[in-house]
Amino acid sequence: MIRRTLLALLALAPLALEALTVATAQAGEMKPYSQEAFDAAQKAGKPILVEVSAPWCPICKTQKPILAKLSTDPRFKDLQIFDIDFDSQKDLLRKLDVRTQSTLIAYKGSVETGRSVGETQPEWIEGLVEKTL
Repeated sequence: MIRRTLLALLALAPLALEALTVATAQAGEMKPYSQEAFDAAQKAGKPILVEVSAPWCPICKTQKPILAKLSTDPRFKDLQIFDIDFDSQKDLLRKLDVRTQSTLIAYKGSVETGRSVGETQPEWIEGLVEKTL
């Protein structure tokens, strides 16, 4: 009987680990922009940061580790980070009135609370993200 219980627990362990991983990866993780996810986050009143980046942009490459570090801060545990590709998502750039890569847009729910272009100072980026709370 004990052996069967242990085997059942071992069989279920990967499922439990996967569920835990999915649950912790939801907030704070950078994800590609989708209108549905963005609208849902706005409707739920979530703190949101939209990052407009390009793979060739050195400023964007500097911003990414700063945003990754901030996303692990407990203050920003509910932060939703959406990434828009500057080169391929021109329709979104027009919709959000973005003119250049390395643009960060902060939202508290559906209200835009701040915008930054080309910023690489961690303290200033953190200040922008704080406006989402």
